[in-house]
Amino acid sequence: MAVKSYRELIAWQKAINLVQAVYRATATFPKEEIYGLRSQVRRSAISTASNMAEGQGRKSTREFLNFLSIARGSLCEMEPQVILAERLGYFDASICSELLNLAAEVGRLINGLSRSLSSKSTH
Repeated sequence: MAVKSYRELIAWQKAINLVQAVYRATATFPKEEIYGLRSQVRRSAISTASNMAEGQGRKSTREFLNFLSIARGSLCEMEPQVILAERLGYFDASICSELLNLAAEVGRLINGLSRSLSSKSTH
């Protein structure tokens, strides 16, 4: 792999931006959600970035691809949580839209990275 650190990956950088946005958006959730939805949506977001980092640190492209798949799953897990938070009135539609747009961008970048790694590993 040409990348020396996961921090160089645009997908990871955007995922960290998403985590930051999720933490800000969920900071005002009601107290009863501290260990519920707020915790869950935060864990899903950070899991996305963390799995990219862990995968890049692994020894093989195959392992990296597996962790990218897990990261994509965490990202998909986060999306309905964000939608539910908006429906429950924990934040407004503009915040929901911002988070879903960031998530979509991260998803596209993960997919592109996965395709790139897959094509290189088959050649």
